[in-house]
Amino acid sequence: MSARPRVLVVSPGDETYRGYCLEQVAAEYDIVLLTGAEPTWERPYIVDHAVADLDDTKALLTVARSLAARHDLAGVVTWDEWCLVPTARLARAFGRYSTSVEAVRGCRNKAIARSLFARHGVPSAASMKARTLREAALATTTLGYPAVIKPAASAGSIGVIRVDRPEELPAAFAFASFGASRSREDTGVLVEEYLDGPEVSVECVTHRGVTTAVAVTRKHLGPAPYFDETGHTVDAADPLVAQVAPAAVAAVKALGITDGVQHVELRLVDGRPRLIEVNARVGGDMIGHLVRLATGIDLLKAAADLACGRAPDLTPTRHGAAGIRMLYPDASGTLMERQINQPFAAHTPWLRQVQWLREIGDQLVLLPEGDLFTARAGFYNVTGRNTAEVTERLDTAADEITVTTRADR
Repeated sequence: MSARPRVLVVSPGDETYRGYCLEQVAAEYDIVLLTGAEPTWERPYIVDHAVADLDDTKALLTVARSLAARHDLAGVVTWDEWCLVPTARLARAFGRYSTSVEAVRGCRNKAIARSLFARHGVPSAASMKARTLREAALATTTLGYPAVIKPAASAGSIGVIRVDRPEELPAAFAFASFGASRSREDTGVLVEEYLDGPEVSVECVTHRGVTTAVAVTRKHLGPAPYFDETGHTVDAADPLVAQVAPAAVAAVKALGITDGVQHVELRLVDGRPRLIEVNARVGGDMIGHLVRLATGIDLLKAAADLACGRAPDLTPTRHGAAGIRMLYPDASGTLMERQINQPFAAHTPWLRQVQWLREIGDQLVLLPEGDLFTARAGFYNVTGRNTAEVTERLDTAADEITVTTRADR
């Protein structure tokens, strides 16, 4: 029997984007997995598991109790956006450390978050709910153009679109409504003030009500009017940390978050931070991995530590930079070619990973018909001494990678 503490992980996510999360936690903890399907790639990292319908709260609690009867679970953690609220419920049911269910629900619902930001004086975007196209049009008379139409409780920028003129509103509202219909919690739509400025995220760790901003992620977006994230860079020496940390910390506090890792998104408008949203989990798109490559800080271990009532170690052990870029085709269609120059890859140590997401013959569908799950062919990440070097290396690698599609008739 292992002497290491055991932690219950709810929903490991997919191997491509979230495999590193399970691997990093398993380096320090014995993992008991609660998942929606029989484990495959997860098996080397777990000591036990159970399968449950992750959308069924009662079934989830019943199965989790059966695991708790077999194991002395020190904590409960997830990095799955859709499982944040159920995981908070499980932690509270077992008497383990967790932010309150209400606070996590506030993170999941952007309308609740906006209300709390306003109440606590956190700079954010003006926002109004819209149940119908008519209500959306009325909202724009107050908020003006450009405006952002978005689902109240989704993820991955799904259904988020900018509207510059009234004639664009019907199609935009339909786009956002379709994205909202896929939510498990709130199918509402929000109309919001457009925040004009560069977008960043602040990677935060909160322990017993005290929040530390450990890194800033600079984001790169695809073409307007959408908000698809096409790449990220993290620099241990980024001067933006000091500039944006106070707003991120204030947002976490306004939501009532007491413990955990947060991915806080904001925009710099005229150089001043304005909040977009707070995600009560490690950031997606391999951001936790980039933070570790650049700073040495292990956000996944921190998340498990916090779930088990331990103070996380946030001491930087590296002082570099890292970046990721997503691979998209020029047009929707059948994937015909996906390759990287092999001699380049073999002799380029700063090219840390090239990961394909789709196979030859798969259909790739770009926005607006598709989303990030249908549009991306793969991604790659690199390391360097600073943001400038990482950006140069991302561009250099891009010239060695080919993604080709054939238009469907």
